[in-house]
Amino acid sequence: MEEEFYDKIIIKNLLVRNVTGVDSWERVKRQPVLINLILHKNISEAGEKDKLSYSINYGIVSKAVSKFAEDSISDSIEALAEGIAKICVNECHVPRVAVRVEKPRALLHAASAGVEIIRTREDYSQNDSNSNTLPIYNNNRQDVIFVKDLRLSAIIGVNPWEREEKQTVILNITIYSDFNISSSQEGNVPKPHNYRTIVRTISKYVEESTYQTVEAFATTAAKIAITQCQVNKVTIRVEKPSALVFAESAGIEITRSQSYLADEIRHISQPHLNPLNGKGFGNTRSTIPERAEAIKTALPKGYNHFAFIGLGSNMGDCIKNINEALQQLETICKCKVLDTSFLYETSPMYVTDQPNFLNAACKIATNLKPDELIKELWTVELNLGRSRENTVRNGPRTIDLDILFYDDIDCSTNTLVIPHPSMCEREFVLRPLCDIAKRFEHPKLYKTCEQLLSQHLKSLNYDKNNIVRKVLPIQNSKWIWTSKTYIMGVINVTPDSFSDGGQFYSVESAVSHAEKLIAEGADILDIGGMSTKPNADEIPVEEELARVIPVIQAIRSKGMTDIPISIDTYRAAVAEKAIAAGANLINDVSGGHLDPDMYRIMAKTNVPICLQHMRGNSKTMLKLTQYEDIITDICSELFERVERAIEAGVKRWNIIIDPGIGFAKDYQQNFQILKRLHELTGENSPFEGFPCLVGPSRKGFIGEATKQPDAKKRGWGSAAACSASIAGGADVLRVHDVKEMVDVAKVSDRIWR
Repeated sequence: MEEEFYDKIIIKNLLVRNVTGVDSWERVKRQPVLINLILHKNISEAGEKDKLSYSINYGIVSKAVSKFAEDSISDSIEALAEGIAKICVNECHVPRVAVRVEKPRALLHAASAGVEIIRTREDYSQNDSNSNTLPIYNNNRQDVIFVKDLRLSAIIGVNPWEREEKQTVILNITIYSDFNISSSQEGNVPKPHNYRTIVRTISKYVEESTYQTVEAFATTAAKIAITQCQVNKVTIRVEKPSALVFAESAGIEITRSQSYLADEIRHISQPHLNPLNGKGFGNTRSTIPERAEAIKTALPKGYNHFAFIGLGSNMGDCIKNINEALQQLETICKCKVLDTSFLYETSPMYVTDQPNFLNAACKIATNLKPDELIKELWTVELNLGRSRENTVRNGPRTIDLDILFYDDIDCSTNTLVIPHPSMCEREFVLRPLCDIAKRFEHPKLYKTCEQLLSQHLKSLNYDKNNIVRKVLPIQNSKWIWTSKTYIMGVINVTPDSFSDGGQFYSVESAVSHAEKLIAEGADILDIGGMSTKPNADEIPVEEELARVIPVIQAIRSKGMTDIPISIDTYRAAVAEKAIAAGANLINDVSGGHLDPDMYRIMAKTNVPICLQHMRGNSKTMLKLTQYEDIITDICSELFERVERAIEAGVKRWNIIIDPGIGFAKDYQQNFQILKRLHELTGENSPFEGFPCLVGPSRKGFIGEATKQPDAKKRGWGSAAACSASIAGGADVLRVHDVKEMVDVAKVSDRIWR
């Protein structure tokens, strides 16, 4: 009966030293913990008879609680609170107890963080006093997680001086969480929403925003907690210490729930976590961590779990080893490869007297349990020539496969530790992991992969001389991205291209031109058999093949075997046969959207590809130049094509993007692209990490600016556009005048790289 618990015995601010999770600097060490207890007990008889035997001895309770707290090592503050409640109920015979556990050193910018729970005798009625089984909780009560006095800096206010300078704002956050668990989770403390993640998400979001009112500030914080961190209910109290001259502070307090924000939750909850790190173009913010629950929701039908796998090789044909390992993940392990990282050449660690490695990471869907998955990975390693028994620890190996994350579990056995225990000290693991899981949160350290990498790069032990560089294996060479600008020389095997139609139409003239471009410094040749200039006519596939295949074959037969060749086509059949004839890259001006079979062929041939932004086709593209914002719209439309390519099985390290200068863009829009190219290629941009190709050479917008109708005489204007492209982050330039643009790139690289 509720009346039984009218009286209260209070233990206030019992200080203990305990290892509970990590401290404000996220170190595992003993920390001060404050415990407040309210013991509900009818003490009327003890009061009448003045005998302690009719009450509860708070001295005995505090000793028992102190001993438990000092001796235990808990993964979370929730586990500690649960253990204390159990001590009070089962050992000290308290009918009902309210436990508040507070860590003053939990967060760097908050006074404290903690939990408040209420437990009764009935909660543990089915449990033996020595059992580790968790209670069946009363659904009528909600336990809470709280963050006390979180201090943030933000632009907030309507006065001019408040719009100019950030001011301190104090947040108190109360999260109402239902800790109910099923019997299948016996022995584990329920995993509530982690206050570190919530604080980190809210803090970064609001500190990067501006507000006129405290009401908007508080509402935004509540929306983030509910829609992005998926809490059920939250109370946000916001105070402005500088608001009033003669008051300590002024502010507001609001409470919001999932039901209150139901419409917004339906709109943005459970977002599709696409292969580009969850970066969208709308309500999705780049600061929001990726959550295991949302990733599982997006898994292919028939799969229940996901994992991130690290791959490395430094013996034999390394790229072949990694490609075969990915293939066997599907054929041997019965997993589905969902995404791959970029590819990195890295210095060896620990054992340094060995060749450099190629490293990558992938995301897979699987139904194997962790111990089953690791055994299958060892089978794949054995198939590719690596025996773990005969491999030197941290030494050379044909292939190395490690489970970095499996769902969001934290486990340790004799053969397997998840998350991988050494990832935080290994740039060669964190770099590729950030390509595909930048904002996935470490389930034990409560930091995203991006934050772990940033922390590692700032550590005193970080060796800046280590090689970690993004590479593209192509033909008999290895392109090192960011080391230089690569030059793609154009060979149009067409009678009607806008600047050199008919000039290299025969096989002999095309091969001779190829020799000239190579001598002038071209890094790759781009061979096209159909003009894509505005209003150009389509030709039959057979005609396009008859133009390009003999040229590719002749170049190879003439001994030009090291130069990579790109096939400029949007037709899958032409791309496939060109690769078979000796081409090494597919350059699709449509980004794959003009031929429904193109993505499949790109994945099947497993060669580098360039996906360009374009609307319509040659006949219609000049009518499709209406953009709300040129860069945002290009990003959105090209993003979808990159995503479709990855979903089809194209490896991320094989993808180059192209904003499509001159394709469905007018005169001014082409200049806007060059001016704002960094928005597409730079840090935290939608295509951060993807190499970028730009092809401004001799195009009409240059002729408009220079008043030069003859395309062949637009060299100086092309040089300026190429230099601007490099300044904006371009990695490859598609040009006609190779000799001159090689010099432009060399000088521009010295300035911008």
